[in-house]
Amino acid sequence: MTRLSETFQLPLGHDFKQRAFDWATKFEVACYLDSNGYQGVIGGEHDCLLAVGAASQIRLTNESGAFDLLKSFVDEKQDWLFGYLTYDLKNDVEPRLSSNNFDGIGFPALHFFQPEIVVEISESHATIFSLRQNTNIIFEEIQQFSQPPSPLTPHPSPLIHPRISRSDYLDTVQQIRQHILRGDIYEMNFCQEFFAERYQLDAISAFKKLNALGKAPFSTFYRLNDRYLLCASPERFLKKTGQKLISQPIKGTMRRGKNAEEDAVLRQQLFQSPKDRSENVMIVDLVRNDLARSCRAGSVQVEELFGVYQFEQVFQLISTVTGELEPDVHPVDAIRRAFPMGSMTGAPKVRSMELIEAYEKTKRGLYSGAVGYFTPQGDFDFNVVIRSILYNATDQYLSFQAGGAIVFDSVAEMEYEESLLKAQGMFKVLA
Repeated sequence: MTRLSETFQLPLGHDFKQRAFDWATKFEVACYLDSNGYQGVIGGEHDCLLAVGAASQIRLTNESGAFDLLKSFVDEKQDWLFGYLTYDLKNDVEPRLSSNNFDGIGFPALHFFQPEIVVEISESHATIFSLRQNTNIIFEEIQQFSQPPSPLTPHPSPLIHPRISRSDYLDTVQQIRQHILRGDIYEMNFCQEFFAERYQLDAISAFKKLNALGKAPFSTFYRLNDRYLLCASPERFLKKTGQKLISQPIKGTMRRGKNAEEDAVLRQQLFQSPKDRSENVMIVDLVRNDLARSCRAGSVQVEELFGVYQFEQVFQLISTVTGELEPDVHPVDAIRRAFPMGSMTGAPKVRSMELIEAYEKTKRGLYSGAVGYFTPQGDFDFNVVIRSILYNATDQYLSFQAGGAIVFDSVAEMEYEESLLKAQGMFKVLA
């Protein structure tokens, strides 16, 4: 099916991106990706990319056969495809794994859709790709769109509770350290859930606040009927452009300072931190191994190690690993062989995921999964779903998770404080 496409000049001082977001949220199925002006190493290909309406779609409520289904969908459509992979697709990658913890959100295990309309927005232009509708009509509709008032009546929100008490969190970190001492693992990502029940969330307004607060390069609003993802992620999982694969794991977090002088001190502390550098290099090694399973021999390299990147609320230690994809490796197989991302599991990966299931109290679901898209040419770009609010509007259940890498040198109290630092943006939005 051929898409109609047209590029439109945007007037100076326009608010087209904001209107496009508001317009997109009225659709039952929608994905909005915002790079927030980041360019180059940690930016997206587009300042903003959105997709609405499902001309066709796939969804799975369990994990078995997910990647094979996605591969068939990509091959059949050869078009723009947007969607997500939940963390629990680990069970499709490694059948001995399972996910039995509590899940209050209930996102399907996998969802991808072929959009009716795709809109690509830059600073001065918007390109519209449409399967059926006239592109001029779509452009005019977005330009004139005005967000209707929220139907929700403001009232005090219920309290947000931790699924794990502070004392239990500290005890669990010590138990994980014992696994490391015994040689079961070298590092494990441990997360906790914060949740609220009977929470009436205006998801549109909440995403605007979260996006303004975080201004992250892989921010995402995803709507699947009554379920919402509001994501302010700074991390890329995996990107394919031509035959090049790019992964950018994050390990190492430091708060921002109150002024430029304090920022400079904290930035240097993060860069020199032995613990953070150790965490980062372990995951870089894991990612190198993951990419080597799909890439030409000798092509996998670390283009940047321990890059310190500044975001609105934190500094992050980011490394960039690349490789050249073997010509006979399907793009979906490259994703499968690297999934889930090492920064959210640990090393060795499979044993870490077994321990994550044993020690965490909440099913991760879409948290620490990935959202992204395929292009008609077979390229793709996927983020890591962190710094995110998930919401089930029917059940009025709200959830967000945060955590960090536990290594033998970890101090339990400091790990707990780091998880709260990462959750800070979500608490602010929901305050």
